[in-house]
Amino acid sequence: MAADTPAIQVEPLDGDDDLTGVLEVEAESFTNPWTREMYAWELQNRAVCHIYVLRTADCRVAGFCAFWLVVDEIHINNVAVRPIYRGRGFGTALLRRVFVEARRLGARRATLEVRASNREAQRLYSRLGFAPAGVRRRYYSNPVEDAVILWREDVHH
Repeated sequence: MAADTPAIQVEPLDGDDDLTGVLEVEAESFTNPWTREMYAWELQNRAVCHIYVLRTADCRVAGFCAFWLVVDEIHINNVAVRPIYRGRGFGTALLRRVFVEARRLGARRATLEVRASNREAQRLYSRLGFAPAGVRRRYYSNPVEDAVILWREDVHH
């Protein structure tokens, strides 16, 4: 599914209602979700911090991707789709749109960390061209778990 189909839209975060939606997706998706204060701090530097939301006809924020632009790389901090929307290609569409924006901003590469046990997300990232590059031991809490570091070397393809 492409990000420009009528079924979904991917757009920059637009105000407090979108942030509330992001926080809801966080709570539904992560055992240690970010808080409103954490996002407010991040959003103070809009040249570095970028957040895109995934919209459907019936949900203002069905998913989101938050990333930092660091020189010519994007560092994906958080990406999630509400559980009821998973398995429909929305995560793929969201990340493909993020790569388009990353290219527009001058990025050439992308990186992220994923829980070692999150095989479903790892399969998604692999299909999108990410490859394992290392492990961060005991990176996650609640529960404590290793993170697999993934890189995509070329966001242009």
